[in-house]
Amino acid sequence: MKKLLILTLICLSFSCKKQTKKTTTYYLIRHAEKERTDSLNKNPDLNLKGQQRAIKWSNTFNAINFDAIYTTNYKRTIQTAQPTANKQNIKLKFYNANQLYSQEFKKNTTGKTVLVVGHSNTTPSFVNAIIKQDKYKAINDTVNSNLFKVTITNGKINDTLIDNK
Repeated sequence: MKKLLILTLICLSFSCKKQTKKTTTYYLIRHAEKERTDSLNKNPDLNLKGQQRAIKWSNTFNAINFDAIYTTNYKRTIQTAQPTANKQNIKLKFYNANQLYSQEFKKNTTGKTVLVVGHSNTTPSFVNAIIKQDKYKAINDTVNSNLFKVTITNGKINDTLIDNK
């Protein structure tokens, strides 16, 4: 009888899997201040203030261990993400700004902590795609300090907007 009870308990322990919370956290920012001396340049570098902001972002993210950092393939977004990527020894990944929060992106980032660097129009659109709402509008072209944080835990979505001046 005792052996049967032990065997039953062992079987139950293997069949009753502990349910763990799976949290995905996205941090989304717009690129830092860009060089504006040539209005025809569609792919400008960051200006000095932007370079300083990129370093500030990396310091802001000191306590966050990213699993991945995504950016569009433009100098200003890459240069904004690079100090954080360097500090955390992460290779940048690129996303297509015309395919925000694609199934592939979602699959690759579920359960992870991810930084996404975009643009004044794509960053709020990306957040909206994740939260499934039309909540955030394009960022004013003079604002480079918005930080969006979206967490998804067991299907429950929370979002916040922080001005990181």
